[in-house]
Amino acid sequence: MAGRFCVSLSRAKDDTDRATVAFVLANAAVASEKETVVFLSAEGVRLGVAGYAVGIHESGFAPLEDLMATYASAGGKVYVCSPCFKKRSLDETKLVPGATMIGGAMLVEFLGAGVPCVSY
Repeated sequence: MAGRFCVSLSRAKDDTDRATVAFVLANAAVASEKETVVFLSAEGVRLGVAGYAVGIHESGFAPLEDLMATYASAGGKVYVCSPCFKKRSLDETKLVPGATMIGGAMLVEFLGAGVPCVSY
């Protein structure tokens, strides 16, 4: 792989434009052979639940559900903030493909070597 890349996303249905663009960028990174992680925090953790993205479709882009499926099938990883997820009482048994519940230490470890990260 030619390096690593991180997209940090704290939005979901509260800002579908940012949520969509975040996964467009994540797909570009993974297609560029970057080891890519989308870190979901705050409201963004809702996207970690299978089925949540159904019906989100910003004009000019593929539906968010499709962008997420393409990203996962290309080997992209989704890190879901465990405290944020638990705060919202979401179901850990229904995570999207490629998703892993994490604490802050795992994200810090991934970013520790100066990995570029963009936030939405």
